[in-house]
Amino acid sequence: MDVQRAASTCDDVVAAVGEAVVADRSFLETVLTGVLARGHVLLEDVPGTGKTLTARSVATALGLSFSRVQFTPDLLPSDITGSTVYDESTGTFEFSKGPIFANVVLADEINRAPPKTQAALLEAMGESQVTVDGETYELPDPFFVIATQNPVEQEGTFRLPEAQRDRFVVKTRLGYPDRAGERELVDRRADRTARSPSVERVVEGDDVAALRRVPETVRVDEKLRDYVVDLGRATRTDDRIEVGVSPRGIQRLFEAARARAVVQGRDYVVPDDVKTVAGPVFRHRLVLSSAARVRGTDSVDVVADVLDEVPVPSVASQRR
Repeated sequence: MDVQRAASTCDDVVAAVGEAVVADRSFLETVLTGVLARGHVLLEDVPGTGKTLTARSVATALGLSFSRVQFTPDLLPSDITGSTVYDESTGTFEFSKGPIFANVVLADEINRAPPKTQAALLEAMGESQVTVDGETYELPDPFFVIATQNPVEQEGTFRLPEAQRDRFVVKTRLGYPDRAGERELVDRRADRTARSPSVERVVEGDDVAALRRVPETVRVDEKLRDYVVDLGRATRTDDRIEVGVSPRGIQRLFEAARARAVVQGRDYVVPDDVKTVAGPVFRHRLVLSSAARVRGTDSVDVVADVLDEVPVPSVASQRR
């Protein structure tokens, strides 16, 4: 699959998901960028904005198997990964797979479960495998998690551990629809007998692996590679930040920039690709200092300042 075909496919996926989800195109493109970057996506917003519908619609459009796990305070790690059970008919122990064994796993309201249960996803998200009772089981390929969380200020939520947040390529928000979008939602609700907008399958599941390989062919100028590194390192010298972006986070920015170039139909990265994805890639990885939190500093402001301070390289057109 070449870049032009991949870009056309991405456009079809975004259009298909947009038939069901009332959201800005830029939001849907960010979600798809995370998928193309071979990573996981974290959606944060207040309840009722369409986070769960987005995850289900993306899985349907990509023709992938889908599983939903509702995270609650009493959820156990084995409820996610599966467990070994005794089969009386054979007198043996067999592994019963949990809902993690799907191409797309929706971790719904992930921050309503305690950190121990959240950590059950770490191995799956990092290695595409789970280990239960000393045995390792491979997860389906492709595999990615779309997690939703409510703002941490809401009652009954736990803050995700830093190691877990670092596993997500991008974190983004839907936000409230505009007036026309909310009117459309009201019209859909008004006629309960009418069929809700459905999402059409755009690609077959086997083609998703090929689609995710396309960003590997995207060219990135040496100056832009330096720019990616400089942005990540700049977060570590900001006095408002206790823990800056990790080396993994810098790599994720590089991967996300290449994925966005594909979504935009280019086989090369431009500075705007890096700047556009820097926020979704960096914000959730930053740990603010206590003083910054007291002052009400937001990681959004920090990333914006870093983008303003680090010089943008001048890169010649790479069109072939």
